[in-house]
Amino acid sequence: MTDTEQPTSLGRRPARKARVVAAVGLTVALVVGVAYAAELGPFAPGPGAGPPRPDPEATSRARAFLSDWAAGRMSQAAALTSSPGEAERVLRSFTAGLDISEPTLTPAAATVGKDGAVAVPFSAKMPVADLGTWTYTSALHLRRRGDDWKVEWALSLVHPKLSSTEKFHLKREDAGAPEVVDRKGAVLPDDVRASLTPVLAQLPGGTDAAPQGAIERVDRATGEVTGTEVTFGKKLTGRPVATTIDPAWQAAAATALAKGAKGRDAALVALRIDNGEILAVANAPASGFNRAVSGTYAPGSTFKLVTSGALLLKGAVGPEDTVHCPKYLTVGKEFHNVGKFEHRGATFREDFAESCNTAFIGLRDRLGDRELGEVAGKYFGIGQEWHIGIPSFDGAVPAPGDETEKAASMIGQGRLQANPLIMASVTATAVSGRFHQPAITRGNKDTTTTTTALPRGVATQLRAMMRATVTDGTARALAGLPGDIGAKTGTAEVNDDDPNNGWLVAHRGNVAIACVVEQGDSGGSSAVPVVHDLLAAVPDDPS
Repeated sequence: MTDTEQPTSLGRRPARKARVVAAVGLTVALVVGVAYAAELGPFAPGPGAGPPRPDPEATSRARAFLSDWAAGRMSQAAALTSSPGEAERVLRSFTAGLDISEPTLTPAAATVGKDGAVAVPFSAKMPVADLGTWTYTSALHLRRRGDDWKVEWALSLVHPKLSSTEKFHLKREDAGAPEVVDRKGAVLPDDVRASLTPVLAQLPGGTDAAPQGAIERVDRATGEVTGTEVTFGKKLTGRPVATTIDPAWQAAAATALAKGAKGRDAALVALRIDNGEILAVANAPASGFNRAVSGTYAPGSTFKLVTSGALLLKGAVGPEDTVHCPKYLTVGKEFHNVGKFEHRGATFREDFAESCNTAFIGLRDRLGDRELGEVAGKYFGIGQEWHIGIPSFDGAVPAPGDETEKAASMIGQGRLQANPLIMASVTATAVSGRFHQPAITRGNKDTTTTTTALPRGVATQLRAMMRATVTDGTARALAGLPGDIGAKTGTAEVNDDDPNNGWLVAHRGNVAIACVVEQGDSGGSSAVPVVHDLLAAVPDDPS
């Protein structure tokens, strides 16, 4: 039975009165609620709703302000605030004075306060030039002014600790350059350091330590530092950077290269044959890209050291075997010798000394398609991962894709890639029979797989052919120098429009050298004079 079906009695009348009172109370509450909603405006929650939601126009205005500030549009950002003139002045001085560029300002979820203001927290990532990124959080507040929303301007908006009594100051510190010592532990002279600029920049610690600096809080009245917000960089350890560089060889290499390059890009590496320690790394220009160890070049005929090693290893040819040297040879395309010479009835030793391309290409069928790359890696360490103390490119000898490419690879062209570091190491391996991972700092981890020593007879034959190149071949310009010098020239085609790159590898005593001169036309005309001047300037092996 429902309440309306109950018999009327005195006991039920108070309950009905209570319901009337409750209804009146509800009406009053609704009236008050409507009044409160009218006071809050668009943020008022309905009966039973959650927290008030921000006006989309307010959050849109906040995002526009942060976007303009981040993009450097200070006048547009300031125009969205309650104090445009002051806002523009502070925003400009803050970013310019602290060397901040391209900040990232990311808004978080907006909230509505009891007074109807909209608060928008944001994270700030402020890149400080040459130092690092300063990260912090702040917030901006918006209020409706008439029909528009304005960002309430305050110094604390820019940073919570920026105020009328404190400002920020950028302090930079001169980290200084770490000491770099030579192979004997002596500090490198200034002129030697200058010639090693791209190398020193890659050494542990670099040319300079990591830039140092700090953003400090400063009292506006006294100028005293009241605190530090963020620091950048690390202090020097005080330990010198130890290298294998020989100052005499480095100075002579830099001088010879600067003279012989004649304004062209060029590079040279000299290293010890017995252990791979790098004595000199020279680049022209002397600053910028370290092409001596990171360059990627076709090595041209200097790679005939590897090709000859592969042929001699399997007994495919002997130094005194007759290997004709025709003027032209067609393998998919026409190959010829530099100067288009020919030498009918030449021995293999003469082909090497005179750098006969067609003779070497004619022997391509005596090597398997992958055999040249396998020999390069197994005996000469090419293409393995080297750790010399600075970043380096360690060579590539890919398997040829067709007969034309195989023909080109026999003479160091096609897709073969090397640089003076690699070719100096190849020279050292050829004449000693043993590969040593090159190094410019001490204590480097050797990650190369175990290489195999060349048979003594092969190394002896390669040394003899390199010596013949100096006495009777394309490197005769070195013959007048003292010492038992051996060499191999190289001329590497670049494209149909540009001059060839000139190459030379050489050895004397315990030193192996490789030099490339870009657009040098030929190794004999460009790289040979550089190495000649170097060997003439440093007559003795490093101690």
